Amino acid sequence: MGKKQLNQSEIRRYAKHIMIPDIGIAGQIKLKGSRVLVIGAGGLGCPVLQYLCAAGIGNMGIVEFDVVNESNLQRQILYGSSDIGKLKSIITRDRLLQQNDKVNIEIFNIRFDEKNALELVKNYDIIVDATDNYETRYLINDACVINGKPMIHGAIYLFEGQVSVFNYHNGPTYRCYNPETVNSFKNPSPADTGLIGVLPGITGLYMANECIKIILELDDVLSGHALIFNIRDNSFYKTRVSRKEENTVIENLTINPE
Repeated sequence: MGKKQLNQSEIRRYAKHIMIPDIGIAGQIKLKGSRVLVIGAGGLGCPVLQYLCAAGIGNMGIVEFDVVNESNLQRQILYGSSDIGKLKSIITRDRLLQQNDKVNIEIFNIRFDEKNALELVKNYDIIVDATDNYETRYLINDACVINGKPMIHGAIYLFEGQVSVFNYHNGPTYRCYNPETVNSFKNPSPADTGLIGVLPGITGLYMANECIKIILELDDVLSGHALIFNIRDNSFYKTRVSRKEENTVIENLTINPE
C-alpha cells in the first residue's frame, strides 16, 4: 500500500479520522495509498463503496456488469427510479465521485469470471466480496489465495447477516468456512429468497469497517471468526472458523468446491 501526503483539503475532510489516536495523519495516508477492489455493486456493494469512498480509500475498483431494475431499489441505495435500465458501474462511479472527488475509481463493466479473475485481483491490496452467488464467491476466494490477497466476505438472508475475513495472514479461507455450494445454511443466496432492505446496509458497513481495519493494521480483524447477527431479535455472536491446510494451497481456478 503506497504512501502519499495529505493536502490541506484532505486534512479538513478527514479531520475526525485524524483525531483518533489509532489513525492520525499516518493512518489516513495509508487509506489514501490503498487499493481496494469491490466485486458487486448491489445491496452489499452500495454501502461498502459509499463508506470506503467517504473514508478516503485512494484507489477503488468496481466490478459490476448489471443494470438497475426496479426490484433493486428497495435496498441498493446508490440508485433511484430514473436509473432503471442503466449500467450500475457507471452510475456508481459518478455518484461516488460526487461524494468524494479525491478518490480514484476504476470501473470494470464485466462479469467476474475465470478469464479475468487473477488479473483483476492481483492489482489490488484487498478484495471485497459483495456478490450473491456461491460460484463467484469460490472464484473470488481462489483468486485471492493464488494472489495472496485478503478477502472480505458478507452474506445476507431474511434478517440475518454474516461477515468474515478470509486469507488474511495465511488464515482460513472461504473454503474452510463453507466447503459446500448447495444445501448450506451458512451462506444462503438472496437471489432466491427475501430480505429486509436495511440488512445489506448494516452488513455492508461491517464489511467496510473490516477493510479499513486491515488497511490501518488494527487488531481484532474478523479472520478466523465469522460475525453472525440477526437484526430481528438483535442477536450477535461470533463463531470460530478453523483453518484447513489443503484450502490454503490453490494452484488453479475452479468454481467447484471439490
